[in-house]
Amino acid sequence: MNTLKISSTFHTDATLITNDFIDHHMIQANGEFVKVYLFLLRHQNDASFHLTVSNIADCLNNTENDILRAFRYWESEGLLTLTKDSSNIIQAIELTPFHTKTVSDKRKVSSVKNPEFSSEKSLEKKQPPHSANSKKELKSVLFIAEQYLNKTLTLTDIESITYFYEHLHMSVDLIEYLIESCVEAGHKSIHYIQKVALSWAESGITTKEQARKQSSIYHKNCYTVLKAFGIKNRGPALSELAFIEKWTEEWGFSLDIIVEACNRTITATHQPSFEYTDTILSKWHAKQVHHLKDIQPLDAAYQKQKSIPPVSATTTPKVSTKNHNNFKRRSYDMDALEKQLLNRN
Repeated sequence: MNTLKISSTFHTDATLITNDFIDHHMIQANGEFVKVYLFLLRHQNDASFHLTVSNIADCLNNTENDILRAFRYWESEGLLTLTKDSSNIIQAIELTPFHTKTVSDKRKVSSVKNPEFSSEKSLEKKQPPHSANSKKELKSVLFIAEQYLNKTLTLTDIESITYFYEHLHMSVDLIEYLIESCVEAGHKSIHYIQKVALSWAESGITTKEQARKQSSIYHKNCYTVLKAFGIKNRGPALSELAFIEKWTEEWGFSLDIIVEACNRTITATHQPSFEYTDTILSKWHAKQVHHLKDIQPLDAAYQKQKSIPPVSATTTPKVSTKNHNNFKRRSYDMDALEKQLLNRN
């Protein structure tokens, strides 16, 4: 990893933050990008600090890609210049003075050339014009999402959350609760969050209270199934959740029936198996089981069938021609033998 040389066209013995930066740059920038810029300011004249993209990432608890995105953002804002080698590897960073009169123009350019730099700029390029209130609400929910997910949002994150807001018509409160409940369940993947959002939309959930009730049912179902399997300290995986949703929503089984199938699975396989349980419930669904008592006749019929011996084909006993004597049979001339005995006498 190359050591980065950092310098500036202005010099000071302290880490100085100008009002222009606070008034015009900090407000618009992603919070993680601000941290990176302040870190560069702090170490611009610190020759003892071994400055690399890797150790900057370590110090700020970010990824190297996060640091590089911040560099590109501040370069687009005109606050630093990157010097690269022939392999496009950054060799040096030069901090440049603020120019208040060009800030708005540079921001327009950066939003076109670098849509991934911040949530706001991505939205300006990717989405149709918003009302002032809509933009404010959307920025608010993106900020909230960053806090819950504890990371800088990727372009995919931003597009997904924007989709919740604009196309699924979720309110800020509903989106906040959506992300909060998923994170609390141990799921920070935007793909998982999107699956839950689509499920809510299909179920006609439009308010936080409706979602809270739905989540309560969801958590109860998942907790009950995982407990029956002896699975602790984690939520269901997406594939497992799909099974649970099929059993409870599509097939309409009550939890006591599902638990019974889980118990039989453990007895038969000695380990959790959603696939094996699905096989049991599939048969019960085909037999129109609605209550635990409906399973008893099926068990009885199975045991009766099992106790009937298999029917064997009727065969005609074969006549054995096996020679049971231990000597070879011989043919004798009885008249000749009689003559021989008379002659001897």
